[in-house]
Amino acid sequence: MHATRRLATVVVGAALLLGSVSGPAASHSGDSGSKGSGKGNSGKRLLVFSKTAGFRHDSIPDGVAAVRELGATGGFGVDATEDAGAFTPGNLRRYDAVVFLSTTGDVLDAAQQAAFEGYIRHGGGYVGVHAAADTEYDWEFYGGLAGAWFQSHPAIQPATVDVEDRAHPATSGLAGTWNRTDEWYNYRSNPRERAHVLASLDEQSYTGGTMNGDHPIAWCQKYQGGRAFYTGGGHTKESYADPAFRGHLLGGILYAVADVQADCRPENGYRPLFDGTSLNGWQQAGPGSFTLSDDGTLTSTGGMGLLWYAGRSFGAYSLKLDWRTTAAGPSDPGDDNSGVFVGFPPSDDPWSAVNNGYEIQIDATDVPEKTTGSVYGFRSADLKKRDRALNPPGEWNTYEIRVEGERLRVWLNGVQINDFTNTDPARSLRDGHLGLQNHGADDQVSFRDVRIKELPGQGD
Repeated sequence: MHATRRLATVVVGAALLLGSVSGPAASHSGDSGSKGSGKGNSGKRLLVFSKTAGFRHDSIPDGVAAVRELGATGGFGVDATEDAGAFTPGNLRRYDAVVFLSTTGDVLDAAQQAAFEGYIRHGGGYVGVHAAADTEYDWEFYGGLAGAWFQSHPAIQPATVDVEDRAHPATSGLAGTWNRTDEWYNYRSNPRERAHVLASLDEQSYTGGTMNGDHPIAWCQKYQGGRAFYTGGGHTKESYADPAFRGHLLGGILYAVADVQADCRPENGYRPLFDGTSLNGWQQAGPGSFTLSDDGTLTSTGGMGLLWYAGRSFGAYSLKLDWRTTAAGPSDPGDDNSGVFVGFPPSDDPWSAVNNGYEIQIDATDVPEKTTGSVYGFRSADLKKRDRALNPPGEWNTYEIRVEGERLRVWLNGVQINDFTNTDPARSLRDGHLGLQNHGADDQVSFRDVRIKELPGQGD
């Protein structure tokens, strides 16, 4: 099975290194105070670009130092520059992602812009931090990549951040709400229709928000061949010493350099079936159970049973949920077993779902038609696509299971990996219930944020 490298968790306690770096990007081995910190153990490499042609944030040196520290502990190389001459096709090819760290104004000329566009279109990564949204207003490509341009901001003050996606590596370590102090940007447009919103501001929790109650503050997207992450945080020096913000930034970097996978397609119109606080409408069938933790995570215990949504049945829909198997270790190979059942009739017997519905499998090591992403026993996932999209044990993954008529399709972290059409009247998908399997005593699989969007069509 594919095992995506996880570069690092945030290590806090090392002193921040001060001092911005200018001049062309260069790679140097040695300590992280040099212009470059080498390529690192993972082979991933990052360029931090912090040129300003407008307002200059005094937190830029702290931000550069923080990224260097994340690279040193995470094993990826970091070069930093304020020289736009680094934006050539040949030089950019050396990097897995480019961080625009509170850049402002027009920082690249036409040739440099063209080089960066080509870099993104050939699969490069982008990380925008804070004033990266206050950059290159006349460059349409950049505005789409960043997701939104800056409009205004009130005074620095505390606010509540609502974490909307708790599977993405930039936000998976956060609680459902994140209280922090920063300079909170208002944007000229709302990126929600174009990008996948990871976190938004509660405009009732502070003064000066102008986005009518829907105020994204961090998001990600696939953009013209590349991967993009933006966070509106990072104005203050204190942000770069804050473990939570550093973890948020690291997760965005890991996504941008393609070290972890995530579903960054726009997500609108879903409603929660399980939001981490209540199991209203759900029933346990058969032995075992699920444990609900304080952070809103459901974890399977014992079995073989099924936690199923008895509130109502569904026909055409898109079901999304986040899942994670336990991290592998010396005594745990990471081979946990569970699945998501769809299209079955109501019953207190979990075997009714097995015999009358379909299971989208979660299992690392079984045969192709019974392993992760398969329609269990009926159709294997596209294994090459599945392996590229799959995060390893201990990391969160996102399924989308889309049912329209008798057609069942599966996306893993935004990548379609299965397309199956039912022909058995006894297993019709046109009306049925949904459930999460607890497989057995040795299997622990966790779930978060089960949500659904009903679709208008019932066609095949």
